[in-house]
Amino acid sequence: MAKNRNLNSAAKAKKDKFYTQLDDIAEEVRHYKEFFKGKSVLCNCDDPFESNFFQYFALMFNALEIKRLVTTSYADSPIAGKEISLFPDGKTAYMTEVTELRDWNGDGREDLLDVKFAIEHGIYKTTPLEGDEKYCAGDFRSKELIALLEQADVVVTNPPFSVFREYVAQLLDAGKKFLIIGNKNALTYKEIFPLIKDDKLWGGFMPMGREIYFDVPQEYIDEDLDAGKDRSIVLHDGRYMARSQSIWFTNIEAAKFREDIPLYKKYSPEENPRYDNYDAIEVSKTAEIPEDYFGVMGVPITFLDKYNPNQFEILGHTSANDLSPAVEALRLDPKNRNRGLINGQQKYDRILIRRRHDDSQV
Repeated sequence: MAKNRNLNSAAKAKKDKFYTQLDDIAEEVRHYKEFFKGKSVLCNCDDPFESNFFQYFALMFNALEIKRLVTTSYADSPIAGKEISLFPDGKTAYMTEVTELRDWNGDGREDLLDVKFAIEHGIYKTTPLEGDEKYCAGDFRSKELIALLEQADVVVTNPPFSVFREYVAQLLDAGKKFLIIGNKNALTYKEIFPLIKDDKLWGGFMPMGREIYFDVPQEYIDEDLDAGKDRSIVLHDGRYMARSQSIWFTNIEAAKFREDIPLYKKYSPEENPRYDNYDAIEVSKTAEIPEDYFGVMGVPITFLDKYNPNQFEILGHTSANDLSPAVEALRLDPKNRNRGLINGQQKYDRILIRRRHDDSQV
């Protein structure tokens, strides 16, 4: 069987096996309801009956007026607390296609049992994936999945965090719309931050300060509880789950991304001191961006929750990794590329922004 060592290792990495909760998917997708009408949706990191992405879009097929739903799986491990398995071996990668949702089993309602019935009775197309000479079956980079990607209008899933950069790059190269989950740290990746800066990618509707809880394999839970060190495993809703500071990433336009941040605070040298190593002032809370200041400001990463590119320009961020000309020009000491310092005390990573225009002059 053809395999790729790197992805095989990534697929087996326990922290790539985070399974998103149905409520979190429903809460985010509802904001894009009109967008999904008539669309072909691809969930290419999702196993039926283990993935809540598949369950959500299969159950909401008619409500969202989706044209087609395609879900693909990778050789996976059962998640803690789930007994349902569509395929007996639990290892084979499959492609499942949904083109219609009806009361297939005749019980008077349309639900997940109808989806299961339709698959088991061949109403929905379900075929094994084979992989190719380079990639395992179910790998998003395999020829089979690239062909499915080309047919899709939008991709919605929780991709493996270990290959997040490559996953996003593939979607953008293919010119696809997407709504995916990633670790909040990805905001400052050198491959991701420029996309946000250039208004090609946004954080979703879910606030960045909110934690997401994921189902994970039982062995992950057992190992971390035994080690007693990983505080990401917590009791939530009566069961052990993984807690993560993850967020939604999307390139689907929504009204939220063009709403101005209301400004009411006045600039204060005491409350907004200048950095020792950047020609910019500190603003510790997005809500406290001064309405009367038009120079460069350092704001928290959570600023991206409210960011409107018509109101603000993102210049870069206070990190040694950001060597863009705009940020280099703001550094007062070219040898000091640390995060912003105030009286010698280092602050958290900040996004460097500037107002697009002086409203008082308009």
